[in-house]
Amino acid sequence: MAPTIGQKVSEEFKVSESTLEEFGAASTDRNPVHFDEAYASQTPFHGRIAHGMLTAAFVSAVLGNRLPGPGTIYLSQTLKFRAPVRIGDVVRVEVEVVDYDHERRGTVLSTRAFVGQTLVLDGEAKTIAPE
Repeated sequence: MAPTIGQKVSEEFKVSESTLEEFGAASTDRNPVHFDEAYASQTPFHGRIAHGMLTAAFVSAVLGNRLPGPGTIYLSQTLKFRAPVRIGDVVRVEVEVVDYDHERRGTVLSTRAFVGQTLVLDGEAKTIAPE
């Protein structure tokens, strides 16, 4: 089924210590702001934070699994990191179709992530929707 303008989905993801460890291992990003509390406490964040790209990966999961869904081809993504995500937070990703080209299956989606009511990430994705 083709995406429709205004169609929305949301999904929640818990950021656990193991999620952070697994993402750090997969990405090889071992920045101490993510893994060293003593170091991170001296930063403007006053403690450890999750990788921004982990939150972006949650957006990717929603695009590939829900909207547009399995078979989606990810073309581009803009990202603005608005606030930190911490271990223990629940990240709610919201994706909305803002434009759709039926001929090319080109889909433009608003991508946002929240912790509670705080916007932590926003951007725009361009994809080719599955047939």
